[in-house]
Amino acid sequence: MQVVLREVHDSDLPVFYRQLNDPEALRMAAFTPEDPADRDAFEAHWKRIRSSALVRTILADGDVVGNAAVYGEPGEREVTYWVDRAYWGRGVATAALRGLLAEVPERPLYARAAADNAGSLRVLEKCGFRETAQATGYAPARGEEIDEVVLKLEPAPA
Repeated sequence: MQVVLREVHDSDLPVFYRQLNDPEALRMAAFTPEDPADRDAFEAHWKRIRSSALVRTILADGDVVGNAAVYGEPGEREVTYWVDRAYWGRGVATAALRGLLAEVPERPLYARAAADNAGSLRVLEKCGFRETAQATGYAPARGEEIDEVVLKLEPAPA
């Protein structure tokens, strides 16, 4: 399967909205919008991140299957990604994150994942992220505080 990244097109947004409203994917991601079905909030979020973050659409064999982004202040920037559940376990997230990291040379970069999201933690580790802390945070998709893992991608040794 060929995985590539490209700039986000307006026509990608309905796909992202559908993906965001998959109950199983929401539960796994955990740290989601309070109301993923709020279309106005979704549109406002995407308008904001498209102007303030490096955000890419993930294509697998030409199909829109998710998105990946780097956002935040220099020195504290984080990566995030979302892959359609139909593509979980097929290497798409790992390939997409590697592509995103190739576009963003700055280090360190950070990531966060629910402690029980083994798939996402594995993707981050395969891309060089290492656990630096554990925390708890409110997970809107689960309606409760949950454990999360904070990871960091360090600069390559000189």
